[in-house]
Amino acid sequence: MKSAPGYQGWYLAARRASWARNKPRAALMTERPADPVPQPRLHPGTVASIFALALLLAAAWRWSNMLLLGFGAILVAIALRAGASFLHERLGLGIKAGVVACALAVALVIAGIVAWAGPLISDQFRQLVGSLPAAWDQVNAWLSDSPVGQFLERRIETASQNGEAPAGGLPSIFGYVTGTLTTVVGGAANLVLLVTVAIFLALNAPTYRNGALRLVSLSYRDRARQIADELGRSLGRWMAGQALDMLLVALATGLGLWLLDVPLALVLGLIAGLTNFIPYVGPFLSGIPAVLFALTQGFDLAIYVALLFVVIQQVEGNMLMPLIQRFAADLPPALTVLAIVAFGSLFGFAGIVLATPLLLVSIILVKRIYVEDVLGDRQGD
Repeated sequence: MKSAPGYQGWYLAARRASWARNKPRAALMTERPADPVPQPRLHPGTVASIFALALLLAAAWRWSNMLLLGFGAILVAIALRAGASFLHERLGLGIKAGVVACALAVALVIAGIVAWAGPLISDQFRQLVGSLPAAWDQVNAWLSDSPVGQFLERRIETASQNGEAPAGGLPSIFGYVTGTLTTVVGGAANLVLLVTVAIFLALNAPTYRNGALRLVSLSYRDRARQIADELGRSLGRWMAGQALDMLLVALATGLGLWLLDVPLALVLGLIAGLTNFIPYVGPFLSGIPAVLFALTQGFDLAIYVALLFVVIQQVEGNMLMPLIQRFAADLPPALTVLAIVAFGSLFGFAGIVLATPLLLVSIILVKRIYVEDVLGDRQGD
């Protein structure tokens, strides 16, 4: 007969049972704790880069007028440099002498046009002011017989009864005249400054170009030089195509207005060609003075002039520009319109004038720097 286990056996059995129950907890206590998940931190260099970019954008916004003036001077310098290169190849004239010759030729042409057309424009303007009441009576009579005119007349009467009519009087007229004179004087001063800077840029283009490239790191300088050369070629081709388009529009408009016996037909044609530098908006701007001068001869002639501008712009937009864009820069029409609206809302009239070349520069920079160099996508080449 076996004896009952003693105290020692009972103690060992109890220890085994306790160890079995506490084994999972003990295992957890002896396991090595997991490493903490590293939290993302901004590197000081990244913070400095973001701050520098924000500071650069703020400075660009603060001095946007000066930057736009400089960009316009670059465009004029490219045109002067192209003319000087043409004279150098054809006549053997030096580049700097060619730049001076081109600048003097442009100045003489402008002075001749002003001297010839100034008195005529002044005389026609007096006739226009004298004929405006009769022209307004014709427009009012025409609107009174149409549903649209009757609707507008009711709206104007309602606005006048509700006190929504614009305020008049001598103070408002004086403020309008003062603001107009300030704008004209400021624009003339900016134009003189732009031409002066453009001449200096054209005379010493390699110096300014190499100085700008020295601001780029050595590892990227060759690539920056390639991009700068492409920008110069693209802007040059675009300006050549634009100049041809402006010339043809000026000739067609001047000839059409001359056939219609509109006063100052050649001057109005020149204005149409110059304003055609601004896509989509320029033709509308040039049509306003032409229609106003046509009103001095009658309301029917003004209608014919408006139709002439519509026909010329349709032919120019659908037939002429596609042919020119085969060797010039081909810009998407939708992006061009959006660029005009965006730059115009941001920078005013100067943004509207320079919207198309700014869009061209932006497309090239995004394609070469971001798409090709940052993303590494060179499939378009």
